[in-house]
Amino acid sequence: MGSTVTASDITWQLENFAKAGLGGVHIIPIYGIKGLEKEAISYLSPQWMQMLTHTIREAKRLGLGVDMTTGTGWPFGGPNVTPDMAAKKWQYTNGQLQSVLTKQAVKRAAPGGAGLVLDPFAIDAIPKYVQRFDSAFATIKDLPRAMYNDSYEVYGANWTDDFLNEFKKRRGYDLQSQWTAFTDTTTALVKIDYHQTLSELLAENYAKKWTDWSRQKGFVTRYQAHGSPGNLLDLYALSDIPETESFGSSRFPIKGLRVDDQYEVDRYGTPNPLAMKFASSAAHLTGKKLVSSESTTWLANHFKVSLSQIKPQLDELFTAGINHIFYHGTTYSPKNADYPGWLFYASTNYGINSHFWKHYPLLNQYVERCQTILQNSQPDNDLLVYFPIHDLWATQARASGGIHLLEVHHVDKWLLKLPFGQLSEWLWNNGFAFDFISDNQLQQFKPDASGKYKTLLVPATTYLPQATLARLGELTKMGVKVIFMEHLPKQPTGFHEQKERSESFQKVLQTWTGQSFPSLQGLEILLTSANLRQETWAKEGLKYIRKVQGGKVIYFIANQDQKFSEDWITLSTPAKKIGLYQPLTDKTTLLPMKIEGGKTQVYLKLLSGESCFLMLDTNVGEGLDLDSNVGEVQNLADVHLNAKPVRQRGPVLADVKTATLQGTWKLEFMEGKPYLPKATTLTQLGSWASLSDSASYFSGTARYSLTFDLPKGFSPTQKMTLDLGDVREVADVTLNGQKIGTAWSLPFRLDIPANTLKNKQNRIVIEVTNLSANYMRLRDTQQPEWKKFQEINMVDIQYKPFNAAQWTPMPSGLLGNVTLEAAKN
Repeated sequence: MGSTVTASDITWQLENFAKAGLGGVHIIPIYGIKGLEKEAISYLSPQWMQMLTHTIREAKRLGLGVDMTTGTGWPFGGPNVTPDMAAKKWQYTNGQLQSVLTKQAVKRAAPGGAGLVLDPFAIDAIPKYVQRFDSAFATIKDLPRAMYNDSYEVYGANWTDDFLNEFKKRRGYDLQSQWTAFTDTTTALVKIDYHQTLSELLAENYAKKWTDWSRQKGFVTRYQAHGSPGNLLDLYALSDIPETESFGSSRFPIKGLRVDDQYEVDRYGTPNPLAMKFASSAAHLTGKKLVSSESTTWLANHFKVSLSQIKPQLDELFTAGINHIFYHGTTYSPKNADYPGWLFYASTNYGINSHFWKHYPLLNQYVERCQTILQNSQPDNDLLVYFPIHDLWATQARASGGIHLLEVHHVDKWLLKLPFGQLSEWLWNNGFAFDFISDNQLQQFKPDASGKYKTLLVPATTYLPQATLARLGELTKMGVKVIFMEHLPKQPTGFHEQKERSESFQKVLQTWTGQSFPSLQGLEILLTSANLRQETWAKEGLKYIRKVQGGKVIYFIANQDQKFSEDWITLSTPAKKIGLYQPLTDKTTLLPMKIEGGKTQVYLKLLSGESCFLMLDTNVGEGLDLDSNVGEVQNLADVHLNAKPVRQRGPVLADVKTATLQGTWKLEFMEGKPYLPKATTLTQLGSWASLSDSASYFSGTARYSLTFDLPKGFSPTQKMTLDLGDVREVADVTLNGQKIGTAWSLPFRLDIPANTLKNKQNRIVIEVTNLSANYMRLRDTQQPEWKKFQEINMVDIQYKPFNAAQWTPMPSGLLGNVTLEAAKN
């Protein structure tokens, strides 16, 4: 914030991040702190570069990475952007097209970073823009790992000074000669040509030149292409690490998952895995190891986000092919700053003052275990889906400047309205593994001998480039099955010489006329009859990604619905043995399996909200390519290793019995703000916020304790599960003096090892940590001056001035019964 930093506080913060299990930091200078204007460090000044060098050296000492934005705030721009370099729009005056400034300035700029936004289409804008960085880094030896380009937020820009010349060179005619056609909402081909030209200029002059400069300087690149008027697949592919974005809550039907009722879906949209797959598809097709995401922005209002809300959003990213998570966001905050410290206006607070900081390492361990496998394996997808961007360009744009900005927030307003989006959504929900491919990528694509991407689906399309149609014909001769959905394309793109090219196009189309053109209703039978792998259990809300590591198949599966809990599932991939790896607990188990109709079936128990890896034909406890040792290995069934596994029939796991823990609970408040309420006893569990006024303002940790006898029918020698029910928000559990574990994600359940419990006089202690929201209700009444940030300062989830004093108390503690669960005898 304002680059108002000190070396000692940078070190303090990095040391805490390392202890929490983070892998690194990303530097984005933004607006500063009211009253500290004189302490702000000007961007890229010698003092600023000195602080950057200190940050990088300290991070290396601690084993952390450092990335930085090539600018302040967003998008690219600043004081060195002169009017000739700045973003422009077209203006039609007196029969002539003119180029005028949009006058957009850098948003949320830091001191030394304010100025006009860069023209993303100009041939020399990036080379001139980065000269400032050339000078700043000229004598710097310790470099960041990566340069970062935030999501495209150049609003109203739809032109550049040399646009007419570039248009004529690329499209073969003068745009001004067809200006009436261009501005007529019923004419498509000129609109497509216009968007095609913008897309090419954006890729060549902005994304590629920035990427080339970064690599020449020794940086890798992280690029958020979304929001731009270009083909996202081509733009993402230009970077070393394509990066998507997850903003808001996906509203999964997971049992017990809460969403903030103040979040406005119509205004901000929700995350969608299909939008995420643009970044991962680009990485998969170009062989990039890492795909990243700006993750979990605005999951709920400030001080209200729980770890249990974060994990499902990360699981969705993993299933969509993302394997390099960046938490959004954490603000630099000095050690001596009063609570709650310096905060960013639009984020989930992952900083040291966060209410979940004590348990944050548990989330990071989970992410690290998942990412280690996902980063060290390759996609195992059968299908390619062609992205017909020209059909989108042919429609009337709703965005400023009259151009299509392909955002990730409201995919319902562009992607899902296209037959392409509807096809992709159907494939996703019906268990087919696929990636998207662009026109340019089709020209480069070559099928390999392994049969990967052996089928290509072309959604119902009106406009198709001639080169793409020709390439589809070439791919069929190479053994790729090309399926046109519903009908053949109607006409080629491009206004110039349209009649001649259309005749040629129609002749080529005749070679496809004998084919069938399925609709979604008949697609499942068509694909399965072509031996394309389908994971039918995806229809039950089990989202997955299938990958290969060392020639062996791996599934990451997340149960993001309530349709499935446990059953036999049929895998599309044959296996002789199957290990279940739980990244939450770092434990691996051999699963019961059988062969039915020549198909491999495995008995999977995965409750709503849970996730796991299935490791096919991997020695359990070995070959998982994990940095940490794989934990306890447990055999649940006789898994047959010979070539013909013995058939097993019926469920293997026994029915369960449950019993509610009965008695009088003691509730003591251990640590927190603003003060500790009095201890009390409870015969029925419920929110402690309803016990008294003092308890309604308490944010911190409270201890529940109970002495109980083992219920009838339960034996100490049994392995049991403790179901904590509705926990607000994190529970650390001890049984008879032995730490059982921490429940921080849905469902709030912990396994109890055999012989932990006794028949009589068992003592359970559950320490629950709640949100900071209840304390902030009081803090905003008594000391609202913590909101001292420049520019936007602090806003709530509806972007209104933040005021927690208006909130009602958030439920806290154990809200329902605590039960024991064990297998029936």
